[in-house]
Amino acid sequence: MTIQIFNSMGRKKEPLICREPGKVGLYVCGVTVYDYSHIGHARVMVVFDAIVRHLRARGLAVTYVRNYTDIDDKIIQRANELGISIGTLTEKYIQAFQEDMAALGMAPPDIEPKATEHLAEMQTMIGQLIDNGLAYESGGDVYYAVDRFTKYGLLSGKNLADLVAGSRVDVNTQKRNPLDFVLWKGAKPGEPQWPSPWGPGRPGWHIECSAMSSKYLGNRFDIHGGGRDLIFPHHENEIAQSEGTTGHDWVRYWLHNGFVNVISDAGEREKMSKSLGNFFTIRDLLKAYRGEVLRVFILNNHYRSPLDFSFGLLNGARGGLDRLYSALEGAGKIIGVLPSAAPISPETEEGRPLASEVGKFFSAMDDDFNTPQAVAVLFEVVKKLNLILVQPDSEQKNGLVLEHVRVLRSLGAIIGMGQGEPVEHFQFQPEVNLSTLSSEGNSADDADLTVEQIEDWIEQRAQARVNRDYAESDRIRDLLADQGISVLDSKEGTTWRRN
Repeated sequence: MTIQIFNSMGRKKEPLICREPGKVGLYVCGVTVYDYSHIGHARVMVVFDAIVRHLRARGLAVTYVRNYTDIDDKIIQRANELGISIGTLTEKYIQAFQEDMAALGMAPPDIEPKATEHLAEMQTMIGQLIDNGLAYESGGDVYYAVDRFTKYGLLSGKNLADLVAGSRVDVNTQKRNPLDFVLWKGAKPGEPQWPSPWGPGRPGWHIECSAMSSKYLGNRFDIHGGGRDLIFPHHENEIAQSEGTTGHDWVRYWLHNGFVNVISDAGEREKMSKSLGNFFTIRDLLKAYRGEVLRVFILNNHYRSPLDFSFGLLNGARGGLDRLYSALEGAGKIIGVLPSAAPISPETEEGRPLASEVGKFFSAMDDDFNTPQAVAVLFEVVKKLNLILVQPDSEQKNGLVLEHVRVLRSLGAIIGMGQGEPVEHFQFQPEVNLSTLSSEGNSADDADLTVEQIEDWIEQRAQARVNRDYAESDRIRDLLADQGISVLDSKEGTTWRRN
């Protein structure tokens, strides 16, 4: 078993070789908590959640660290606008973020450090950089001297001379070089401040990730990840800080997911923007879709590729989940309680009916975490399960159904798919209609039937059937169908689902 990873440092696939055999240290840049998280944030979190799950499924002990930036210019500005403390603001959005992640089926990281709780580590690193001749004080601030770090630009492929030539004229004359970036900002009126050897102030953005990752994963660790937008300058600056402190290499593999593009009504790709009216928070979307739909939509694309966002593509992901949960629903009528996921691997499945599918799933994930191919394998299992479900009842059929559900659930757990119950999926109650969903999260004028209303109609229909009033029974069924509700009768009883 060899896991291949596309390393942004060098821009090629490389075999995963852990610094410590059997163990992986992974750090992902988290969110700046001044507002609700959007679909771009969701992509980063879902991608690395699936990566962590697969590494663990391969028997590796993963320490997953993802930070919160809870001190930043945007945070200060928003708190001042609202007349509240930064702590009140950031705690609100940390809580909202955690709720969103739970709705997306995310396993929480092992460690979720906050920047404001690691000022001592940041100041220690800044002091070391000054001692090493890579940073300097100026006017109450501390800056990193970029031209003194010879590897600057290696990750992003940018040339230092070109960067200098293309840099804007900076009104800040405290810098020795226009590319130098701030490590510590001197105190300003109306801003939070902390004591430091260089006077009161607050940390710069880049230093926090260097300090926190090193504290929890050491001065050398395996994987650092985030969105492509962070390659320059954030991750480039992290390398300069961390390697400038220790004098040796820092991260072995850099992983970056692609950008999110919004597909306009005209079919054109647009950058997500509030001004264009195409900006959707995770909370907006959860009003219309189950979190698992968003998750599958994201995983249907390779993490390094651009992700095109549209409601049509979201509906396609929902349709795929409809097929998966329909198969599980049919299986449940035969075997009863659906089995939970269990550890699975190509080695454990040798000689079993779905060994080929399990092998293909792991091969896809081992090849730079190719989730689209892995999802496709799950639907191969769904297709086979559906063929078995229509066979005549027999003991052999029951065993095959159980085997297919076991594999489907166990493989699905590795990427976070198909772990719910069919009734939860089909009876999901959207709060808004897609046609009215906007960046403001407006609700629909004509809201769908509530679960309580649907079940009241189902109960009335059942009573009509008991009374042999089949005309009334059909009327209620047709009424529900007009509202997008399918009524499903079987010997086990009546269930319903949204179309």
